[in-house]
Amino acid sequence: MEAKVAQSLNLTPWLNSDYTVPTMKNSMRLNSRFEKNKWVHVPIKCNYSLTIKPAMGRRSVGLKLSCTSQNSKASVLESGTVTSEEDLILKKKSEEIEPCLSGRCIYLVGMMGSGKTTIGQILSQVLNYSFFDSDKLIEKATRGTAVADIFKLHGEKIFRDNETEVLHKLSSMRRLVISTGGGAVIRPVNWKYMHKGISVFIDVPLDALAQRITAIGTASRPLLHHGSCDDAYTQTINKLSKLWEERSEAYTNAHVKVSLEGIASKLGHEDVCCVNPTQIAIETLIQIEDYLKK
Repeated sequence: MEAKVAQSLNLTPWLNSDYTVPTMKNSMRLNSRFEKNKWVHVPIKCNYSLTIKPAMGRRSVGLKLSCTSQNSKASVLESGTVTSEEDLILKKKSEEIEPCLSGRCIYLVGMMGSGKTTIGQILSQVLNYSFFDSDKLIEKATRGTAVADIFKLHGEKIFRDNETEVLHKLSSMRRLVISTGGGAVIRPVNWKYMHKGISVFIDVPLDALAQRITAIGTASRPLLHHGSCDDAYTQTINKLSKLWEERSEAYTNAHVKVSLEGIASKLGHEDVCCVNPTQIAIETLIQIEDYLKK
C-alpha cells in the first residue's frame, strides 16, 4: 500500500498553564482478529497540518507535536495470503467500493463500546485509508491527558468544544476513516463537518454494550463511571439507557446504519456477541455501497 497520509500536528493545549500534564506514549494497536495474522510493514507518512484552537477562557500554551498514527502494519489481506472466506469477501468488497468513494472520509458514530475503533482500523486497512480516533487527537492536544481527566478537570463543554474543532479540521482532509466519540452526534455543527464525508452509525443493542463495558470497567468512560458496586451491569445499562434517550434521534442523521442485530439475523446467530469485527466491516461496506447507489 502506497499511502501519503501522515500526521504532523500543530496542537494547542487548552489546559490551565499551572496544570502539570502527564506524558503519553504515541502508539495505537489494532485490536482485531487481524492481530493474529501475518503482517507486512508499510510505513505511512503524513503531510497534513492540523491546528486545534484552544477553548474560550483558557490560557494556551504553544505545542508543536509530531507523531505517527500510522497504519504501519498491513493486514494479511494486503500480503496476498488470505486466511478465511470472510477475509476474501472483505477484500473483494473493499476493492469494489474504494473507487466509488472518491477519497471521501468515513466517519463512524455510535455509542461508547460499539467497536468504532476496531472497525475503523479494519476499514482503513482494506481501503488504503488512514485512521484517526477523535478522542486520541484531543488527548494528544493535552500531551496525553486522558479523556476522563479532561472531563473531571475542565468539564464536558470544554471537551466538546475541542471535539468540534478536531472534526472541523479533519473534514478538510481526504481518505480517512475517523472514529468519533459517542457524544459527538449531539452538536448539529459536528454533523455539518461529518456530512462532508460518509457517516456510519454502528448500532449495538444496549444490553450487549453494557456487558462489554462492564467487563472492562468504566474508569476511562467519564459519563458512565460509577466506581465499584455490587451490580456494575445494572448501573452501566441504566446510564447507557439515559444517554441513548439523549442521543438516539441524533444517530438517525448518519448516512448509513449498520445494525448488529441485522448482521446476527443474516448469519443465523441468536446473540449479537457472536458477530465478529470482520463481519461488521463487511456489512459496513455493503451499506455504504447501497448508499452510494441511491
